[in-house]
Amino acid sequence: MKIVIAGAGEIGFHLAQLLSYERQNITLIDIDQEVLDYAATHLDVRTMQGDSSMRSVLDRAGAHRSDLVLAMTTSEKTNLLTAMIAKKTGAKQTVARVHNQEYLRPGSLENFKELGIDSVISPNQLAAKEIKRLIGRGAVTDFFDFDDGLVSLIGLTIKSNSPIANHTIDEVERGSPHIHFRPIAILRKNDALIPEPQMIMRRGDQIFFIVRKAEINEIIKIVGLEEKTIRTVMINGGSDLGYDTAEMLQRDYSVTLIDSDEDRCKWLANNLKDVLVVKCSQTKMDQLREEGLENMDAFISVTNETQVNVLTSLLAKNSGVYKTIALVDSMDYTRISQNIGIDTIINKKLIAANNIFRYVRKGKIVAITGLHGLEGEIIEFAVYKESNLTKKPLNKIGLPKTSVIGTIIRGQEVIFPAPDVFLRKDDRVIIFAMPDSISQLEGLFK
Repeated sequence: MKIVIAGAGEIGFHLAQLLSYERQNITLIDIDQEVLDYAATHLDVRTMQGDSSMRSVLDRAGAHRSDLVLAMTTSEKTNLLTAMIAKKTGAKQTVARVHNQEYLRPGSLENFKELGIDSVISPNQLAAKEIKRLIGRGAVTDFFDFDDGLVSLIGLTIKSNSPIANHTIDEVERGSPHIHFRPIAILRKNDALIPEPQMIMRRGDQIFFIVRKAEINEIIKIVGLEEKTIRTVMINGGSDLGYDTAEMLQRDYSVTLIDSDEDRCKWLANNLKDVLVVKCSQTKMDQLREEGLENMDAFISVTNETQVNVLTSLLAKNSGVYKTIALVDSMDYTRISQNIGIDTIINKKLIAANNIFRYVRKGKIVAITGLHGLEGEIIEFAVYKESNLTKKPLNKIGLPKTSVIGTIIRGQEVIFPAPDVFLRKDDRVIIFAMPDSISQLEGLFK
């Protein structure tokens, strides 16, 4: 694919980095030559300095011949103009990054399509939805439903007292024949591992399972964790993300929102009718305790300072809070949550980048999601015709070594396949894939 990315910030750079693994034809535009120089020395991409909202710049970048234009700068107006101009000049598909919630309403989306913008995304809204999903399952570090909840992806951390610590995957599977699950990835410190039957699970490992949704609680018990229903939530930080998160959670949870700015607190209180807004320090634990921190089931820190979010989440965990989530602005933090004691670390730019990847993927794709802390994707492919995929068993179709099949969905049947199982037309296959194997998988399922 020929892809033009406007904006070489963290979202644009991360997208370019992942796409460069797959040898896509990428042009990266930014007004800052310094960030372009950094990208040019680290990525296999073409760079171009200029304002992407100018047609002359887009023409030089080849946007009129592109399969996809991603407008990902920090300027909303620049992104909208970039996408509109690119579409009018011949780009096949355009996506623009926005901040204003009004732009995400159905009526606005229809208007954007008439102007030539195929899709808009909001990193704040995507991150708030991710937080809501994580809060819905207290014991897990990651959670995603496939096929309307027929099966789920969950992430679980192996604690020091876990009954499966120091046991092999095969031993755990044979010891729980009544439960159907499949480990598809392991995050061990900073290393992403593809599970093997004789691999020993160790304390601190974060293991990602595909499991029938009805059996999630059983696998949580097998791992030795406790599932607790979350009812009370404290959000630290009245940022745009803090507001979006509180707005999404207020109908289902008792929410307390903390911010240190008096004017911001007044605005938040006027716009969040079912949220307790409190003005106090976002960094002083004694004040947070006075506002009921130790009685909270969940603590979510989404201030504009990564260090504040990490530190307060750690202290909240040490104060007995069941579930902690911290927002970070650097990719370097996304793998350390299991090592320092925070349940989940999220990066809204990374969440946005993973969401955008659905526009890039080839093959018959039903669903796609990323994993917190891992460079890889969970992709649900559809087998839409008879092909080589249906003529050979799974262990003969040429799956990349850095990928693993989690499950096959055949109608309403969930199959955790053995190596000699054959795929059939209309099957849906959920696969975890590292970046270097995705293009090969796309070729298999194309």
